[in-house]
Amino acid sequence: MEDMKMLDKELIYLDLEAEDREDLLSQLSDILYEKGYVKSSFKQAILDREKVFPTGLPTLGVKVALPHTDPEHVIKPAILVSTLKKPIKFKEMGSGVNDIDVEMVFMLAVKDPAYQVKLLQKLISIFSKENVLLSLKECEDAQCMYNILYGELY
Repeated sequence: MEDMKMLDKELIYLDLEAEDREDLLSQLSDILYEKGYVKSSFKQAILDREKVFPTGLPTLGVKVALPHTDPEHVIKPAILVSTLKKPIKFKEMGSGVNDIDVEMVFMLAVKDPAYQVKLLQKLISIFSKENVLLSLKECEDAQCMYNILYGELY
């Protein structure tokens, strides 16, 4: 069973700057790699998967993206959360047609595929709550985001 406590303050970043989706995904993947959560193959896997299975969500209040990839690229499970200084265009999950101006990213590193389904359900539940997303976006430090997410996830 996957560790239920995938949330860690060290993996919460506020106002990250990136040129575009690829730059953002590269930066976030590098963070997970440098901190020992993922293998070196994770970055390319997440970039490749995003092209085929886009993860932008047209959520209310704050648009989010949920990039993730296959478990074989993960060393230990984690959720990296980042707000963005300026929105980054992601393609919409499902259709892959519409552009979504994403303001917050939840990058998943999951080892157990069965747990990934449960985690995605919990995150989608959070994403359906406009007030929670707006509260997360308004946080001025990682502790604030951690407290809100911890309360919602666990």
